[in-house]
Amino acid sequence: MVQEETLNGRLCKIVDELVHRGVTLEQGRSEFEKQFILASLRCNGGNLGRSAKSLGVHRNTLRNKVHRLGIDDDEIGVRPGRRQNRR
Repeated sequence: MVQEETLNGRLCKIVDELVHRGVTLEQGRSEFEKQFILASLRCNGGNLGRSAKSLGVHRNTLRNKVHRLGIDDDEIGVRPGRRQNRR
């Protein structure tokens, strides 16, 4: 029987690959944070408020992180001005 790989096991493999490629801790942390935020924004139709709530951060904190990480509407997959604001 093939045992399902655990989240921790998959993460360890990714980290090992990053270390072998010479990625710094700061580069890895920043990219992980960016991808985590992008996934939440996509799941929530680009809505910052809902994404912030699901991530456990304040909306302003998320907005600042989005800006700092250079995340734009193209990456989120939502056209500008077309973000979902409804509940």
